[in-house]
Amino acid sequence: MTRPDPPSTCDLLDERPELGCCIAPLRPFGGRREFSGEIATVSCFEDNVVMREVLAEPGAGRVLVVDGGASVAIALLGDAMAARAAEAGWAGLILNAAVRDVEALAKIDLGLLALAGVPRRSRKDGIGAAGVPLTFGGATFQPGGTVWCDADGIVVAPPSS
Repeated sequence: MTRPDPPSTCDLLDERPELGCCIAPLRPFGGRREFSGEIATVSCFEDNVVMREVLAEPGAGRVLVVDGGASVAIALLGDAMAARAAEAGWAGLILNAAVRDVEALAKIDLGLLALAGVPRRSRKDGIGAAGVPLTFGGATFQPGGTVWCDADGIVVAPPSS
C-alpha cells in the first residue's frame, strides 16, 4: 500500500494559517528533501550524547528536532550517526546547529535540515535534555506534535488535544 503524499507546506499554511512556521535559516543536507512526522525533541549545546541516545530508539517515522543553540562552532551530527538514524526508522532531523560529513550525508535516505557544515566534532559530556518543548526560528516544537518539511520551509502543529 502506498502512502499518500503529504501536503506541501504552502498548502498547509494556506488551509491552516494558525500553524507555526519556522524561519530559521536551515539548509538541506540529507538525501530526502521532503519529510514529515511526529516530533521528538532534544535540547543540547555542542554536545551530542543525549541526541545520540534518542536516535538509538526506534524512529517509527518520527522527526527529531534538536535545539543546539544555533552554534556552528561544532557539528552535532555526522554521517555515522545519520546512517544509524535512517536504519532505526527516523524520517528526519531538524538541527538548530551544524553537521559534518556533508558529502556523505547527502547520500543517506534521511531528511536533514541544519544551519551549516563544519568539520569539528561535538563534545561528549552528556549535557542536554530530551522530550522538552523547543522554540527557535519563530516556531515552537512540542514533543508529540507534527512537523512537515519541504523546499518551501517548515510547518509545525502542536500535539492533538
